[in-house]
Amino acid sequence: MLRRLVETLVLPPASVLLLLLLGTMLRRRWPRCGRLLQVAGALLLLLLSLPVVGGALLESLQRDPPLPADGPLPAADAIVVLSADGDRHGREYGRAVVGPMTLQRLRYAAALQRRTGLPLLVSGGVPDAQSPPLAAMMAAAARDEFGVPVRWVEDRSGDTWQNAAESARLLRAAGVQRVLLVTSAWHMPRAAASCRAHGLEVVPAPTAFRAPAAEGWTVWLPHWAGLRDSCLALHEYAGRIAYWFRG
Repeated sequence: MLRRLVETLVLPPASVLLLLLLGTMLRRRWPRCGRLLQVAGALLLLLLSLPVVGGALLESLQRDPPLPADGPLPAADAIVVLSADGDRHGREYGRAVVGPMTLQRLRYAAALQRRTGLPLLVSGGVPDAQSPPLAAMMAAAARDEFGVPVRWVEDRSGDTWQNAAESARLLRAAGVQRVLLVTSAWHMPRAAASCRAHGLEVVPAPTAFRAPAAEGWTVWLPHWAGLRDSCLALHEYAGRIAYWFRG
């Protein structure tokens, strides 16, 4: 809980709003400093909201090319797919289900499993006290929606580093060393580095690539999608810095 609170406050948009609030509070006593903080906060929020900026930040993280859509794939002993989000209500289903980002990753992992026949590991712990483990929801979706079996369910992790640690523990016990790692393309650098730090040989199998922002003058207008992409990218860069100290 403390980690999530710090993460929320440090990253945008909360950090930008705090900067604006601080500038407002300082305006009376130190007007020049207060105005400077307000202007900086407003400009930063505008910049991060531009689709061209968010797209460029995410694209800078997508360094691993996709695996070939046809033909042979690199040799591996198993497939590992990492969770991202969940819908704890799932009202139209009557139960908690995986979120759209997790579903993208799981769909590609299922496609790879059908092509290779490799055993599948799903990884993701409990996102909050009211939800089942993400890995359990992923296993159900893999079986019921994609028709592929799941060999291992890793449901103890709380972040990418723990995804890697707990997955490596299960795989080592089964004699698995080399894996096809499935996650979002912009998340792959941090995920692959975490898995390698825990002794796994990784073949990146990225999915859900974010295309560059569409051409035209509208990419220079602030939009919620631009802010979303900027926040995702900054979260990844902050996570890589934190894991560098951690490892």
